[in-house]
Amino acid sequence: MFNPRSILWPLAAVPLAMLAYQAPQPAPQQPPPGGRAMSEAQIAARKAAQQAAQEDHQRLMGLLHMTEIRRGRDGSNKDSPYYANYDESKANPFPVLPDPLTLKNGKKVTTAEDWWARRRPEIVEDFDREIYGRVPKNTPKVKWEVTSSTEGMDGDVAILTRTLVGHVDNSSYPDIKVDIGLTLSTPAKAKGPVPVVMQFGFGGFVGFAGFGAGRGPTGPTWQQQVLAQGWGYAVLNTGSIQADTGAGLTQGIIGLCNKGEPRKLEDWGVLRAWAWGASRGLDYFETDKAVDAKHVALEGHSRWGKAALVAMAYDQRFWTAYVSSSGEGGAKLHRRNWGEVVENVAGAGEYHWMAGNFLKYAGPLNWGDLPVDSHELIAMCAPRPVFIGGGATNGDGWADAKGMFMAAAAAGPVYKLLGKKDMGTSEFPPIETALIDGDVGFRQHAGGHTDGPNWPTFLIFAGQHLR
Repeated sequence: MFNPRSILWPLAAVPLAMLAYQAPQPAPQQPPPGGRAMSEAQIAARKAAQQAAQEDHQRLMGLLHMTEIRRGRDGSNKDSPYYANYDESKANPFPVLPDPLTLKNGKKVTTAEDWWARRRPEIVEDFDREIYGRVPKNTPKVKWEVTSSTEGMDGDVAILTRTLVGHVDNSSYPDIKVDIGLTLSTPAKAKGPVPVVMQFGFGGFVGFAGFGAGRGPTGPTWQQQVLAQGWGYAVLNTGSIQADTGAGLTQGIIGLCNKGEPRKLEDWGVLRAWAWGASRGLDYFETDKAVDAKHVALEGHSRWGKAALVAMAYDQRFWTAYVSSSGEGGAKLHRRNWGEVVENVAGAGEYHWMAGNFLKYAGPLNWGDLPVDSHELIAMCAPRPVFIGGGATNGDGWADAKGMFMAAAAAGPVYKLLGKKDMGTSEFPPIETALIDGDVGFRQHAGGHTDGPNWPTFLIFAGQHLR
């Protein structure tokens, strides 16, 4: 059996998300390699990581007594028999969604008390067991260290930037070391604590290069837009928490908690690990006098959009979230046949995001057998405001803007039960229509796979809820 630990040492030289590459996946879900060619050692490391991930994937299939998994959609080759569906008449093979307000015993939830005490715990249990996996009951403590503090300018705003490292207690298994990377920038002349928007990313690498990186052709960056509100911004280095590859599951925080052993079927996947890391970042913000820790927002795009929604759903301390182009495994309905589907995420290239149990819904079971769907993940965010964004079908069809809208609309009854406002419509709006009058927001921009065009709308949405 191939030992994945033997190839982890050179991976720092390879963009982590590239290691999740799988041939049938389309380009938008894969960060481009940039202008620098990969060395032979990097290419070998990438191939070894893919092999290790495939072997771990097969191991999980064996635990599930699965002999095969259905092939995912092809997002790039229109001549492929597996080409992704973009025909709305074929998009909803399982149109009936689980009711977020109906208990498993069939009784309807009619009060906020019953939602919190009875129905929400049922939904959380299903997501833990079948979708994202369980976080261990006793995760290690994290001790934050400010490694540098510098003054500078971002545009025309003076800022104070702190570089932080979250040292994870590894006394239970010293062979694995986890140091969480986080940067925090706040206005230097702020008269008190300020709200902060924390983005999931690669440390200093913000956004997917070539996909907009949070800005249009001209104009301010997302950080400058945040500063214009008088707020601060932070970037969480997700790779420092858990590598974005199945080859790394015996390392990182997941490997540390498992003492280097492979995952069980219900163990947490990478999305829950990244979300856990975001919560530990919030722990630090609660100690920083420059931060209004009651108003910490999350932002993530693509795979990081999935993680932002998971973090928002599970940790009720977060104020709001901008969930951009999160697609399958994020805000998109699992039951939708449009763009990326369950089989893609359950395949060897992306399975590590999820619990092992998720694989069975691409094998002996189908999407309609899932006990929950993404509208209930959004409902777990209630009553806090959440903004869902995506791009046009021509450029961002893989993420399925309509499937994300449908999930946001179907979460509405929970928001209303808790005294909040839904989107106000279940009709998919024209492109670039901002639905931000309620506590669930949505906008589909006319561009491709980028979070840039929806930043101004999200900041308006968030500002409305600052009070």
